[in-house]
Amino acid sequence: MSTLKPTTSNGTAQNRDWRDRLYTIIFEADTDAGRRFDKMLLVLIVLSVATVIIDSVGAIRSNDYFVLNALEWLFTVLFTIEYVVRLLCVKHPLRYALSWFGIVDLISILPTYLAIIFPEFYYLIDVRLLRMLRVFRILKLPRYFDESQILWQALRNSRVKIMVFLGVVLIMSVILGTIMYVVEGPENGFTSIPVGMYWSIVTLTTTGYGDIHPKTPLGQLITSCAMLLGYGIIALPTGIVGVELAMTMMKRVPTTRTCSSCITEGHESDSTFCKHCGEKLDPYQFEK
Repeated sequence: MSTLKPTTSNGTAQNRDWRDRLYTIIFEADTDAGRRFDKMLLVLIVLSVATVIIDSVGAIRSNDYFVLNALEWLFTVLFTIEYVVRLLCVKHPLRYALSWFGIVDLISILPTYLAIIFPEFYYLIDVRLLRMLRVFRILKLPRYFDESQILWQALRNSRVKIMVFLGVVLIMSVILGTIMYVVEGPENGFTSIPVGMYWSIVTLTTTGYGDIHPKTPLGQLITSCAMLLGYGIIALPTGIVGVELAMTMMKRVPTTRTCSSCITEGHESDSTFCKHCGEKLDPYQFEK
């Protein structure tokens, strides 16, 4: 694997060189070393979460408490070392620490330490599953976008449509709730319009708890129509987000090239400067 050229201005070229190599391995997944690191990291994450899940089973915990506890501390130490190394090899550690993945990485190791004082924090270790988002970098799914933000960008692009959709659903819930309050009345459980709205929301989402249900023929007819309407309502936002997701993905050619200054990922292979902060990018490292 080729290495990045030293980029420091304080004379510590050799020190910067090992940081550059670590940066390419840890933050990018377009080299063999980077992919191997991310695969190993995902395996550790899965094993760590599996340990917590198994530990929640009382019979197993009572028999293998020390083994499970030792494994959890082993994973926590490894993730702590990884987090510290990430901070060491970036140009601006605070920017990484405050980034999405930086916060997730920190939260993934805090519960074990906090559990020493507050035992109930222990099971929050499952938050490590959020780190599985790094799988996008390893598999290099076609259309990978900045920092696994394809879905986020699609949601942002469709937020106005979704808000309009939710507004329409709210209006429908008020209307249906009011109608059912008038049709069924307090004697059948619809004691107020808010209660009717609760019933309409539960019915439109096809959840149907059954705690409140119509007893008159007209009320049952309205309920049947609301249920059928609910199926259409569920499909609509999926289509809205799906279209935006496809449009967003088609805009970019996927790479995991990362700006070492602001940690923005997904730059084109021929880019010279970061599209986010304007800093000059390190040479692109790629291996098939």
